[in-house]
Amino acid sequence: MYDVIVLSLAEGGGSAAGACGAACGGCGSAEKEICDTPRVPVLKCVDALTAAGARVETVTASSDAEIDAVIARFDAPARPDGLAWPDQESKLRLVVATATDGQLRAVMRRLVRRYAPPPSKRPADLADDRTVPDLPPVAILPLDPANSTDLAAQLGLPRDPAAVAAAVLGGTVRRLDLLRNDGGSVTVDGALVGGADDAGAAVPWRGRIEVDDAVLSDGTDQIIACAIGNAGAYAEFDGLPLLGTPDPADGRVEVAVAVPVLVKQLFKKPRVRVEVRRARGRAVSVLPRDGELQFLDDGVAGTMNRKRSWWTEPGAWAVYAG
Repeated sequence: MYDVIVLSLAEGGGSAAGACGAACGGCGSAEKEICDTPRVPVLKCVDALTAAGARVETVTASSDAEIDAVIARFDAPARPDGLAWPDQESKLRLVVATATDGQLRAVMRRLVRRYAPPPSKRPADLADDRTVPDLPPVAILPLDPANSTDLAAQLGLPRDPAAVAAAVLGGTVRRLDLLRNDGGSVTVDGALVGGADDAGAAVPWRGRIEVDDAVLSDGTDQIIACAIGNAGAYAEFDGLPLLGTPDPADGRVEVAVAVPVLVKQLFKKPRVRVEVRRARGRAVSVLPRDGELQFLDDGVAGTMNRKRSWWTEPGAWAVYAG
């Protein structure tokens, strides 16, 4: 029978806390105690795993270092080249309890940080189209069973704790693409580039956006939104369809740019329509033209003021799919 680690993120320090803080809206002292205590879905999943004969350990991580300590237990035996490498034969299995996709992203970012070899030590057994090996599969345990838009819902993964436990022990794995970026992080679902004012209206911005060799904007357009999709989190923006059919297992990133265009009409006032330009490819870059630019990446807010690139790692990570 398998050993299973059920990992939750708690209020504390480092990136793990940031993900939790975003989910909780900022914890006070009373909320912190709740956040540090295993949630009901976690306890139900543990009970189901234990009833099936698994040996279960729960870990509540409040820092990157505590996430790293869990991940290190998935290492393969030492390699001659000294690289940390995941053990594809491991009998240990990982469940990640997530209130938001940003929390899942925090764990995946640490997995990549541990197992991605530096370019100077790229091993011969790494696939030509990848910079990371096959990462250990994870089971996603949603802490909000009613959420119909998170990545687990988009992928049709089990949400009930007992069903998640059955998926872990059943061992059926579904491999998925992962987006890496040159800021040192990853994206499991998608990013939305562009900010909003206090009323929630999009603030136009300018930037050069390229997908492989295709230029979606040369930097002169007034862009209202740019969606970068591994999956479909940002398929729409304020009711406007952006992404077509993003597929997190096709080895491509889908990108959409929304640009207002003035349309002249005979004997009538000009009207504004929104033009959506789309492209698919291996990589996308965004170069802001007017200083700091806001974005959401897997629901986590950030800013950029220089070129940022995302690229696809085909099939780099995997989920237990039931």
